[in-house]
Amino acid sequence: MATYLDFEKPIDDLESKIAELRHLPNSGDVDIAEEVMRLQDKVQKQIRATYAKLTPWQRVQVARHADRPHAQRYMPLAGDRAFGEDAAIVKGINRLSGRAVVVLRQQKGDDTDSRIKHNFGMARPEGYRKAQRLMKLADRFRLPVVTLVDTPGAYPGLDAEARGQAEAIASSIDTCLSLGAPLVSVVIGEGGSGGALALASADRVYMLENSIYSVITPEGCASILWRDNANAKEAAEAMKMTAADLKKLEVIDDVIPEPMGGAHRSPDETIDVVGKVLTEAVSELVQLDADTLRARRQEKFLAMGKKGL
Repeated sequence: MATYLDFEKPIDDLESKIAELRHLPNSGDVDIAEEVMRLQDKVQKQIRATYAKLTPWQRVQVARHADRPHAQRYMPLAGDRAFGEDAAIVKGINRLSGRAVVVLRQQKGDDTDSRIKHNFGMARPEGYRKAQRLMKLADRFRLPVVTLVDTPGAYPGLDAEARGQAEAIASSIDTCLSLGAPLVSVVIGEGGSGGALALASADRVYMLENSIYSVITPEGCASILWRDNANAKEAAEAMKMTAADLKKLEVIDDVIPEPMGGAHRSPDETIDVVGKVLTEAVSELVQLDADTLRARRQEKFLAMGKKGL
């Protein structure tokens, strides 16, 4: 059963009518098949009109949609060899168009049980240390690294802080910037704060059209600036957290278009498009030597600071 967002009510109403018509017997007075086709055409037009003018807050809602394809749909090696296994970050060696790559995925989960298992995509220190271990392994064997980012942020619990959360994130960023192997990142849903940057300090950073990427959630920003997270919509507008905004600011390299109506309506098509973008990026980057990759990657992020971002 489809899950509709609040601004999708007209689409919900039309698709509900279609479902009702399909359960009616054909009396002969009305051509049900013809009426269904007419309504389906209206649905497509309504989806196109709705998604052509999404506000930043509506894109936040789409980025968090429960039916959006999560990292597990796109592509494990486990443990950080120091404390334990963190299910918020899933890793493994996969093939991308026939080429061996190391894939690091932030996994939110698809239902209540899996979300609890994966801690809603919020990694603890051992998750980031596991990421470092796999990136260094990739570097040793000159394997490209692909990261799929989808997290509200790093886990803020006391146990994570006690085990060195800040150091783990900082070390993960340093590992990204020091890699001699190509590193490509895609924000597929939420890119939250240092929890995202720990895997996204990459040669190429892409965002799906309706994903978001920011230093804090709109609700968190609103609670600080307005002392009330009810102002999350205003915060989302001000934060410039959408893919289009971040492309203009040159924080990301490009925006990956989503199928009409968002990735949650056509997961397989979305995954196919992301795969093609990753294949092209990796194919270009493997032509560069390790020193060139490091120098260009580090200069890319230093340049953001010079522009005052």
